[in-house]
Amino acid sequence: METLLVVIFVVGYLAITLEHNLKIDKLIPALAMMAIMWALMTFGLDSFTTWFDSGSHALLENFGALGHDEKMHLLEETLLHHLGKTSEILVFLLGAMTIVEIIDYFDGFATIKTFIKTRSKKKILWIFSFLAFILSAIIDNLTATIVLISILQKIIKDRETRLWFAGLIVVAANAGGAWSPIGDVTTTMLWIGNKVTTALLIEHLLIPSLVCMVIPSFIASFLPVFKGEIDVEDEEPSKSKYGSTMLYLGLGAIIFVPIFKTITHLPPYVGMMLSLAVVATFAEIYSNAKFSISNVDGESDAASHHSPVHSALTKIELPSILFFLGILMAVAALESLGMLFNFAEGLKQGMPLMGTEMAGTQVSDLVILLLGIGSAIIDNVPLVAASLGMFSEPMDDQLWHFIAYSAGTGGSMLIIGSAAGVVAMGMEKIDFFWYLKKISWLALLGFIGGAICYMLMRNLF
Repeated sequence: METLLVVIFVVGYLAITLEHNLKIDKLIPALAMMAIMWALMTFGLDSFTTWFDSGSHALLENFGALGHDEKMHLLEETLLHHLGKTSEILVFLLGAMTIVEIIDYFDGFATIKTFIKTRSKKKILWIFSFLAFILSAIIDNLTATIVLISILQKIIKDRETRLWFAGLIVVAANAGGAWSPIGDVTTTMLWIGNKVTTALLIEHLLIPSLVCMVIPSFIASFLPVFKGEIDVEDEEPSKSKYGSTMLYLGLGAIIFVPIFKTITHLPPYVGMMLSLAVVATFAEIYSNAKFSISNVDGESDAASHHSPVHSALTKIELPSILFFLGILMAVAALESLGMLFNFAEGLKQGMPLMGTEMAGTQVSDLVILLLGIGSAIIDNVPLVAASLGMFSEPMDDQLWHFIAYSAGTGGSMLIIGSAAGVVAMGMEKIDFFWYLKKISWLALLGFIGGAICYMLMRNLF
């Protein structure tokens, strides 16, 4: 039965990786894989001899001796446990996405365009790189990429030049998302899973992530495509006089979430819901619509069309939310049977050891670097989800910081390797092989440079 579960996971994984070739949205195999795996686990429950307790992060003793009813009760409790942990991530993401869409409703991101006063391509490259690096740490790398490419399309009309900018925005956004607990789904997973804290994550990864962004931008600034100046067109007036206010309020509300968690020790999604409530309140005040957010009866249909909150809720990426649900719960199925734990033990014993001491054991840096490279080929979310079930190191161990860096920045090496890359690919119709030829080598140099920087800092301090 264990072999069948692994086969289903691998087939589902391949379907996710090849979504563009199969022309099937990746949420479909993710959800199907999750449901089928848990269903098979109930049918073959009596044949399993091991069970992994996520609470104590250890295999249960004498699981095989339990009766069917006891095993079934344990499976239901485990399923509920994993659903609760997954829901924390999903509700958090829903809140963040809604705040971002509310900002966009008021055309708040147009404020960023006013910062760009130069016509020099090289200076614009650095402005967009640093904007992507900072914005992705606040509103996540996917959203930052969408915002900046939208602005880029209004500033640079030559498509070939714009493709280069878009590629380097992806690299910078992924680097910026790695050092912030709310900058990338994978770092959010580690943060909500109590593997990293905000302060130490920033302390250990800010400089390596900056190096990962600076190296590609610095090399690219000497390339012929970034020489000369661009043609500047007339400024378009902002659609709303509250745009800048909502931008700063929304970004401030998202930044408040880690502070709220530190003060109250409550899960991050609670703080995100408070932030959303505050932003939504001001959004309703600034808009012309005056009605309750919870009013969903037929009489509110006409009014809801004008509500910034209702408008934002219709634009959030629900397919992404369902994909995360499917893939995280599928990985949880493998974790529950102890497969990931046993795989991690095998890695620790079989891989060459290169440093990184962890609570009396050693985990190879090579394993973590391979995870980063792997995230460029396949989705980094299940890779990090698997690492959560594989390793039992304590909070803020160096292992988790290195995983956050590798998984967050490694996806830049291929256009399909990160959510930011995929959305850029869709917005600008970037060809896979064009990115592989023009941008991948820059992203690889940045990834290696940042990894070396991290290892040097770890050994020095």
